[in-house]
Amino acid sequence: MKNSIVKVVLFAGVIAAVSSFSASKNDSEKKHSPIQSVAQTETYQIRFGLQNQNGTKTLSGSYDLGNFVATNTVTGETFETYGGSGMQSLPQYFDGLPEGTYTFTATQGQGGWVGYGSVTAEVSEAKVDSDGYVTIYVPIAWEE
Repeated sequence: MKNSIVKVVLFAGVIAAVSSFSASKNDSEKKHSPIQSVAQTETYQIRFGLQNQNGTKTLSGSYDLGNFVATNTVTGETFETYGGSGMQSLPQYFDGLPEGTYTFTATQGQGGWVGYGSVTAEVSEAKVDSDGYVTIYVPIAWEE
């Protein structure tokens, strides 16, 4: 009889210890789970236009334009549209730019008739316009 009681008590103790370990392990996983601790990054649709040398902003027309480039000012990560290497029509788009502050510029097309400057702007929910885009106007530095 003593053996049976000792076995039952030991078995109950083992069950209690295992249950306790499992519960604390699950709680720990819940608190430190990478899925729960990493916030999903909000991304935005960018619409690119140009700002002429006289200050006029445009979202239409064809320009000697390779692509638009967005460089995150904190991380240095670069995002590019791919429009080609020749004449491109405006507007151009980039879908999925993460929230942050960026320096935006454009590359020359194959003709080399237009040079582009840069502009630094914030990409966030507050910058989304009524069309659902964050619209960026890259300045034209010079034209031939």
